[in-house]
Amino acid sequence: MKFQHAFVGLLIGLAAVAGCSKPQHAAEPGIDLSEPTHAQPRLAAIQLWLGPERLTAEMALTEDQERTGMMFRTNIAENEGMVFVFPTERASFWMKNCFLPLSVAYIDPDGVIQEIHDLQPQDTNTVFSAAANIHFALETSQGWFQRHHIHEGMTVRTERGTLIDTFSRRP
Repeated sequence: MKFQHAFVGLLIGLAAVAGCSKPQHAAEPGIDLSEPTHAQPRLAAIQLWLGPERLTAEMALTEDQERTGMMFRTNIAENEGMVFVFPTERASFWMKNCFLPLSVAYIDPDGVIQEIHDLQPQDTNTVFSAAANIHFALETSQGWFQRHHIHEGMTVRTERGTLIDTFSRRP
């Protein structure tokens, strides 16, 4: 009987799956023991400038930070977000275990926003970048880019300079 309870508990634990950010190299949704089960602590942050707008962005720099992203979080301040740095040139996100509506900008190596997509809570459909030359992504509250007049073609910079210079040195 104890074995059955332990087995059922293991199956329930296996049912928890990954969330907001979905690394391009990740397998399609399924059972994965390494998938997050709770929100990650607040990450180290950096100041970003998008035109005249300033945003404080947490930095998802490790595979675990990237995989967890904004999963399980219940709020995001208006001028806050999360920046992701990709080792590959293709980006994709999904919203499993994400309870907040988000927007994501896919950004090329020069820091130029190539695409902006709205993401719906709990949507497990993957949103791939159309462009193949994506090295960064920036998640914000849904509609932030529109509310702040940020659009494709604008450049994102950090308090340290360009995105590529900032993140090739790592904080």
